[in-house]
Amino acid sequence: MALKTMFAGGVRADGLPAALSDPVRLAAVEATGLLDTGPEDAFEDLARVAATVTGCGRSFITLVDDHRSFWKSCVGVDAREISTRQNPVRESFCYFLVGLGGKPFVVEDAAGDPRTAGHPSVVPMRIGAWAGYPIMGPGGEVLGSMCVIDENPHVWQPTELNTLATMARSVSNEINLRAALAGTRDALHGAREALETSNALARSLQDSLLPPVLQQVPGVEAAASYLPAAGGVAVVGDFYDLFHSRGPWWCTVMGDVCGKGTEAAKVTALARYTLRAEATRHLSPATVCEHLNSALLEQRGGERFLTAVYATFRTTPAGVTGRLCTAGHPPALIRRADGRVREVGRYGSLLGVLPEVHLTDVRFRLAPGDALLFYTDGATEARARRIPGVGERFMFGEEALAEALAGCGGLDATGIVHRLGGLLAEYCGGWAADDTALLALRVPPGPDGSPDGRDEGAPPGPAGRSTPTE
Repeated sequence: MALKTMFAGGVRADGLPAALSDPVRLAAVEATGLLDTGPEDAFEDLARVAATVTGCGRSFITLVDDHRSFWKSCVGVDAREISTRQNPVRESFCYFLVGLGGKPFVVEDAAGDPRTAGHPSVVPMRIGAWAGYPIMGPGGEVLGSMCVIDENPHVWQPTELNTLATMARSVSNEINLRAALAGTRDALHGAREALETSNALARSLQDSLLPPVLQQVPGVEAAASYLPAAGGVAVVGDFYDLFHSRGPWWCTVMGDVCGKGTEAAKVTALARYTLRAEATRHLSPATVCEHLNSALLEQRGGERFLTAVYATFRTTPAGVTGRLCTAGHPPALIRRADGRVREVGRYGSLLGVLPEVHLTDVRFRLAPGDALLFYTDGATEARARRIPGVGERFMFGEEALAEALAGCGGLDATGIVHRLGGLLAEYCGGWAADDTALLALRVPPGPDGSPDGRDEGAPPGPAGRSTPTE
């Protein structure tokens, strides 16, 4: 594709976008004060999250002036000296974003894409695929890019691109916030607005680590909610997922990573993508969790642990059959159609600390009208807003949650999650001390609406593994 056609603003004499030399844009790049400066945690952390989420070996946060691309952050590249943290602008894909006026630039096969096939960096820099989103200045100037590079062709998934876009907005906000704080009263006012934006972006990053819409399982109702702690804006480690693995089998998980912030987000991203990958290879939840434990130790060095409850299940003419594994997490609850509630699962080791873990698969069945509930400890540890009186409980507790679930008769999965979330919010007086995630699966009742009170199947064999029927 001819550059003159691709870039609406025209090209320079050297064939690159004329927008590179725009004086307003160059002034905005210079005003960041980041050119020729060393790495900083605020940017390094975001770049590492981008590399983890996409599974790419390299991730860059780049500022672009009229003749070079300066790497403020470069994950996967050994460039310790400032003089080596840059390359000529002609040898960078970043000029595409500048020429496109801030639109993202995504290439799945750099050698085969006509826009980049002849680019001078494809071969020497081993660029198989490239995805970048613009870093924007306060006046809408394109300052550079947040990008990832895969040395092989890569079909970018929507979740990867959405997360990368969120990261780019976070970088933009960090840069703009610094500029605002360095200014006058008007700049201070702008900093307050930027802080509000930063809070929204933190939640946006949290949301990018949760599925915006649960997949629909034929014959099963599914609903989930994430209830943020009051007054908190940090990214936390509560996560859940529901996805198809293979054949008739589906998987669902609820997890809680120790801590908050970018580090927790990196572990959450690693956990979700590891679970999805391992689910295609193993039907045993305990085996999948063991592989996640190994991945956490290998890639995170045991610096953070997580708890999880993970289930593999399939639909049958009688409802749902499956098995689950509990790894240091609060037990799952099953509500039978007749209102009985019981815990399911055997307590196992938390993940990401020790190389040897003890985990067990437990079978479960859901008949028409039955529901399975996963939750994080924010539900049972929800605290009363007022000081309890004599005989009153301070924390909501396991017994109260079970009673609340028992009282959800006649509600579908969405109704169950909504009812429990409302009760927790009421108990806390709208001031939750911790983030809470809820996920419910329910088998719709039969045509006659009659309950089926069957209980869990037989326990697993001596080895702590139960084998599903293929």
